[in-house]
Amino acid sequence: MFPPLVETDTRSDMTPHAAIGSGLIVLAAASGLVGCAGRQPRPVVLPPGGTLNGAAVARTAESVLGAPYRAGGTRPDGFDCSGLVSYVFARQGVGVPRDVKGQAGVGRAVSRAALREGDLLFFTTTGPGATHVAIAIDRDRFVHAPTRGAVVRVESLRSAYWADRFLFGRRLTY
Repeated sequence: MFPPLVETDTRSDMTPHAAIGSGLIVLAAASGLVGCAGRQPRPVVLPPGGTLNGAAVARTAESVLGAPYRAGGTRPDGFDCSGLVSYVFARQGVGVPRDVKGQAGVGRAVSRAALREGDLLFFTTTGPGATHVAIAIDRDRFVHAPTRGAVVRVESLRSAYWADRFLFGRRLTY
């Protein structure tokens, strides 16, 4: 149903040992992707001349409401906050970094008053700086994967908890 996370190397000059070795490297790198504020940034891949549709981003995020939280998760069987963002934007053909810190550096800054569907929202929840990310579905509500034991859900920026922890918004445009 979903494309593989790692493509198979089909080069004929690769020995079985080299193929196994490269697979282990990929596995070792992937195993470091744990938690919302992981430290494994990946480059942003933005197709030239495209238009990112904020409504489509928001609808894709809403399509996985109810999916369980899972640390390091990047698929509908379990997401963490940055994994949800990576998944949703990948479905729009846009690659973003896998961790909150990396995602906080993409796009352009958006004020709280100018937020719109598809924008990324950043919060401070477990330490200083951006430690949690969500996707706006309108100016006041967002979809996110909150914490262990919870599911992907909609929250309001008007709630005292999220309003007090909101740091900034980012909009991916190209």
